[in-house]
Amino acid sequence: MNNSPLMTVIIGGGQAGLATAYHLTRRDVPCVILDENEKVGAAWRKRWESLRLFTPGRYDSLPGMTYPGPPASYPGKDDIANYLEAYASAFGFSVKTSVKVVRLKAEGDYYIIETNDGLITANNVVVATGPFHHPRIPEYADKLKRNIVRIHSSEYQTPSQIPDGPVLIAGAGQSGAEIGLDMAYNNHKVYLSGRNPGEEPTVRGTFYDRLFTPVMVFAATKLFNIANPLGRKLRKQFFYPPRGIPRAGGTTKRLRQAGVECVGRTAGINGGYPQLEDGRVLKVNAVIWCTGFVTDYSWIELPIFDEYGFPAHNRGVVNAHPGLYFIGMPFQRTLSSSLIVGVGKDADYIAGYIASRMR
Repeated sequence: MNNSPLMTVIIGGGQAGLATAYHLTRRDVPCVILDENEKVGAAWRKRWESLRLFTPGRYDSLPGMTYPGPPASYPGKDDIANYLEAYASAFGFSVKTSVKVVRLKAEGDYYIIETNDGLITANNVVVATGPFHHPRIPEYADKLKRNIVRIHSSEYQTPSQIPDGPVLIAGAGQSGAEIGLDMAYNNHKVYLSGRNPGEEPTVRGTFYDRLFTPVMVFAATKLFNIANPLGRKLRKQFFYPPRGIPRAGGTTKRLRQAGVECVGRTAGINGGYPQLEDGRVLKVNAVIWCTGFVTDYSWIELPIFDEYGFPAHNRGVVNAHPGLYFIGMPFQRTLSSSLIVGVGKDADYIAGYIASRMR
């Protein structure tokens, strides 16, 4: 790969990276996107088959191109993947796929990006990989009986991966609840283990959802903002340290109706089977770890990270290292910063900052 200096390199070709490329292109700032996947949108295609967004299509657009599906529909994973692929093509972004960044360091006035395809030198680097990188699996997981199937939520696609019989879903956030419902609807006895993080007040697709979704989107994109005390309080509550955010409205009722048994936190293994914090042992045939992800920026060789492994930044701008930026971080500016509905404004801010710096 050519290592002559490039103006701006964006690491990550998901919605955050694409939105940043759009706003840079509008400002005539050349940029290149590096993505480790084989094609744009591939990360979405790897998610489970039944996944659907909790915001209708009218709120699922990136800047400059309206989501093409019905405004009242709830897009699936492949719908979003197709949209991202069409988005990159429509604006002619320079995207290099199957390029994995393994090291980033500063050298003089430039950044050196080491990839599986050679070195790149850049004036500006935008890290758009998000904060969740490796599956978090408890250390005691290896003590499960050998015949118990165990996978992380990142590996889950369909119920056909799981043998007949009872299943433990470890982790009661949105992913755990949705996968638990998927299993229950396919005739599995399901135990959903973990703390209930609460849920939003409206149920997807109902009259009240249509009535209050605009209010909730307004709150997530504008009201819950780090510029005000309420936003800063919520940011600390949800992500410092990282915790689960409330589930979509109606989830608890759906779990109950599907026959999912909600139990306490999984504390360890007893006799090869999962044991709950109250001492109860669950004789299950499979465990699905919906325990989240570990943040890993070890490939960035710069002293910019806090005690939780998150970069120290101001709305995505790393003041300690001019020319380095992050996009798609949780609550980067608002509660919606890591979502399609909110990432565009953060991208606009960072692109404007880069353009001003280059001038």
